[in-house]
Amino acid sequence: MAPPEPKHQADAVRTTPQGSPLVGRPIHQEIPYGSAWNAVRRLADQSGLVFLDSAMSHQEVGRYSFVAADPVATISSLDGLRDAMARFPLQHVEGIPPFQGGAAGYLSYEAARSLEPRLAERMPPPQIPAVDFRIYDRVVAFDHLEERAFVVSTGYPEQNETARVARAAHRLEELLRQLGVVAAPRSGHGIIRNWRSSFSRSEYEAAVRRTVEYILDGDIFQANITQRFSAPVPDGFDPLRFYETLRRRNPAPFAAYLDFGDVVVASSSPERLVRFDGLTAEARPIKGTRRRDQDPGKDAEHKEALLGSRKDRAENVMIVDLLRNDLSRVCDPGSIEVPVLCGLESYASVHHLTSVITGRLAAAYSAIDLVDAVFPGGSITGAPKLRAMEIIAELERAPRNLYCGSLGYLGFSGRMDLNICIRTALFHQGIATVETGGGITRRSDPATEYDESLDKIAPILQAFEEP
Repeated sequence: MAPPEPKHQADAVRTTPQGSPLVGRPIHQEIPYGSAWNAVRRLADQSGLVFLDSAMSHQEVGRYSFVAADPVATISSLDGLRDAMARFPLQHVEGIPPFQGGAAGYLSYEAARSLEPRLAERMPPPQIPAVDFRIYDRVVAFDHLEERAFVVSTGYPEQNETARVARAAHRLEELLRQLGVVAAPRSGHGIIRNWRSSFSRSEYEAAVRRTVEYILDGDIFQANITQRFSAPVPDGFDPLRFYETLRRRNPAPFAAYLDFGDVVVASSSPERLVRFDGLTAEARPIKGTRRRDQDPGKDAEHKEALLGSRKDRAENVMIVDLLRNDLSRVCDPGSIEVPVLCGLESYASVHHLTSVITGRLAAAYSAIDLVDAVFPGGSITGAPKLRAMEIIAELERAPRNLYCGSLGYLGFSGRMDLNICIRTALFHQGIATVETGGGITRRSDPATEYDESLDKIAPILQAFEEP
């Protein structure tokens, strides 16, 4: 990528008649459109690298990618995020991608402990920070639909308007220089084998049978049971090289790479938890999976079997109802709609049934209130959500950490997009972990559920074996 000479426009100082600063507005400059991966490589040695990656281009869900590094602050709670959004309000600029500076990071699955006191007694604490967002004053943003790219700079954390605008201009020009430096080749490798699961086949099938008993006893309608695969990370392993392989083999619209030092994440998630565009909230739960086949005829059979599966459709509709209820807690009455019910989406290795639920966020609520209402996603817990999460904690016996948590951005302008961390690898304290599972209903067959969970994880494990 070769950025042009800076020609950005800095805002004039804007104040109210009383002299207090107005809400800030970022400055931005368009740069030549190219591979977002090149920007990642050139910023990879900076701290706090974040790549929110629409590796699978799609005009609706895979339109934008964002790269940021060198954060100005770390936030470790949702209350901290709420405070940061209040301190650094930003006008949204139309015509450029929606993340224009703000917080990017993750919520672990166990972050739900702080949202629901009843869960704190049952769920184990995570082995990583429960909430870890970094504040980015600059972003490299890509619009893959229009094939345009921008650098955006906010000038925060400066609070004085004149100083903020000056800092924004300085930081933007600094970022342009960094993007103009060719990255050195990376020398690490990406092979990990000898994975060990937290469940044997018999143990997993027993957990499925116990879940079905809970359903027949009337405790729940459905629950998602998962198994964890872990392996030591060898010397010389390069997570970024692994992610390069993963995104090439399994492109996904909500993929991501985070390097927060002790916690590194490589995700090829196809699932959105929730997006907020300033007016409307959107959730896109996935329920129902079939593996793909290289033979077109067999692939079509798998697709038809998924579309015709009463079990998968029932499970999907159940989660749609759960999310309609979650969104109704913060959306205007009567605004909840389901524009897509059990739509088919096909990825490199699997077909999915995906639904879309939307609602107009009520004026009294913010994007963080929206997170509070829907986190964690019902598609990876079950229904009713709280009881399903208690049963999950009992049967899985270990924290999920990042798996089934969420990852994405919350912009200073209030825009937000968070995925659900499935198809995700976590590197922490010398151990790599990946997890997989499935929704259990009264119709579930334990052996089939075990085999389907392996189908889902196979593409991730295969990516670890490519040098």
